[in-house]
Amino acid sequence: MPFDFSLKSSFLLIFFFHGLIFSLLLLWKGIQQHNTPQKWLSLFTFLCTLYITPFMLGYARWYSGGIYRDILFYVPFQQLFLIPPVLYFYVRSLLDQTFSFQRKDWLHFLPAALYFLYTLFMFIADQWFLPEVYFYKDGRDKDFEPWYQTAGFIVLTIYLIASLRIYNKYKSLSYNTLSFADSVLFKWAQRFLTAFVLLICIRGLFFILNPEWAEFGRKFWYYLSFSGLFYFISINGYYNNVQSATSFRILEDPKTNDSPEKVPEPEDPTDPIPDLEKWKEQISSLMAAQKLYEDPQLTITMVADRLGTHSKKVSQIINQGFGMNFNDYINSYRIESVIQKIDAGETSSQTIMGLAYDAGFNSKSTFNRAFKRLKNMTPKEYLEKKSKK
Repeated sequence: MPFDFSLKSSFLLIFFFHGLIFSLLLLWKGIQQHNTPQKWLSLFTFLCTLYITPFMLGYARWYSGGIYRDILFYVPFQQLFLIPPVLYFYVRSLLDQTFSFQRKDWLHFLPAALYFLYTLFMFIADQWFLPEVYFYKDGRDKDFEPWYQTAGFIVLTIYLIASLRIYNKYKSLSYNTLSFADSVLFKWAQRFLTAFVLLICIRGLFFILNPEWAEFGRKFWYYLSFSGLFYFISINGYYNNVQSATSFRILEDPKTNDSPEKVPEPEDPTDPIPDLEKWKEQISSLMAAQKLYEDPQLTITMVADRLGTHSKKVSQIINQGFGMNFNDYINSYRIESVIQKIDAGETSSQTIMGLAYDAGFNSKSTFNRAFKRLKNMTPKEYLEKKSKK
């Protein structure tokens, strides 16, 4: 049967071919650059392409009868148990530079494997062992059974929550370990998770408006919306292949810091730290004397090495002793350095951004955000206020 190029089938066909092309491009780029997130995104794009395939072929009348129908009904195009963990591991590998896929992680794919075996069993039973078709005698594709569609929606929601938790952990660790955290909280991760949320919302909306998932003709707008979202994710993921500079292990395992002396730590980050005031004085003296904050790439590990302890200890001291995360603590020194130079009249010979760069900031946006967060006013407002005195 020839492909019926109707308006609906043609729109989905465009996304189908683009999906295949980008899945190959992402895979090639991931292999060439040894970029694990790109490989996960390649798999996600391919699965999304499979997801819209039955509807593209349905609108092209390939499900209307004959040999096409008999074959297509047994192909598990909609991998509802496989797409969510693939998305999750994409987020994990994107945000944690030390993430590596472990043997236990295969358990996330067990439901998808069981569903594949289920569809394979139905195919073998109907085609080879049973005298007549049993599983597909109702003429409906099992991918659109209510139990499977509902379970897939629940699994997708669970993995979205898990991915959001990973991103929140990434943000927290970045602010507690890097003095340049604002510059590595790249917007792509936020846009990706926003698209993920939209995907959940659209799917939930169509569950309510059109619960009959086996009805092909009534779902075009859902699949068109889904195609647009996965196309957006694929294109942006291809051109935004920056990986995280944050390790999830740095504040979880003191052994990640090969410092000359290991100091016992409290089991809970909120437990009181012995000699807290002494540690605060040491850190303050180190900052004042050596001006470590002027290094735009300063990390908590570098400070811990100077103090002869581990990163987790320094993070706890700064959190409890100064009531700030590492990023804000270092930026407070940078802001004070800039203010001192402004008060000393150095803006007459150097721009305020020149002073900010000298103090350790690596971008204008980061400097403005830090100044606003710590002083409740912008650098411009501070200059205006000072000029009126």
